[in-house]
Amino acid sequence: MATIPTPATDPISKSISEPTVHLQDMEELKKVFGRFDANGDGQISISELDNALKALGTGVSKSQLELVMKDLDKDNDGFINLSEFADFCRSNSADGDSTELRDAFDLYDQNKDGLISASELHQVLNRLGLKCSIEECKNMIQSVDSDGDGSVNFEEFKKMMTNNPLGASRNNL
Repeated sequence: MATIPTPATDPISKSISEPTVHLQDMEELKKVFGRFDANGDGQISISELDNALKALGTGVSKSQLELVMKDLDKDNDGFINLSEFADFCRSNSADGDSTELRDAFDLYDQNKDGLISASELHQVLNRLGLKCSIEECKNMIQSVDSDGDGSVNFEEFKKMMTNNPLGASRNNL
């Protein structure tokens, strides 16, 4: 089942957050990584990162892309490899910073109405290459929708993301 992206702490975190997913397993992580690694060489270049972010509807400036690469490229080879990508995903999963959570929430709240609907969740997850049906998205929403309105508000999202240990039911969305 697909899971929730969470942003980094820098100002461009919202843009880079699309690929950063709390993944249930390494296979899901590899799928998301593969969406960014367009040429399949096992590493994400700055141009691949730029193209993937644009495809997700969030372009960033060249200087912001360079900052992302500097932050994620731990071995300083000019590319983000699978290990660096995985480390980035894992590092964000342990912190419950409100700004990061708001950025992650805003990524899904496509129409900016303060709610994540099943259709918004479906759209974002499919853009990330995490194929799921609208019915599966409705079930994911229902699993965290404490007020029963059929959507996830920020408080429900925040509770889901901060009250669960790594790898627990946070993988619902």
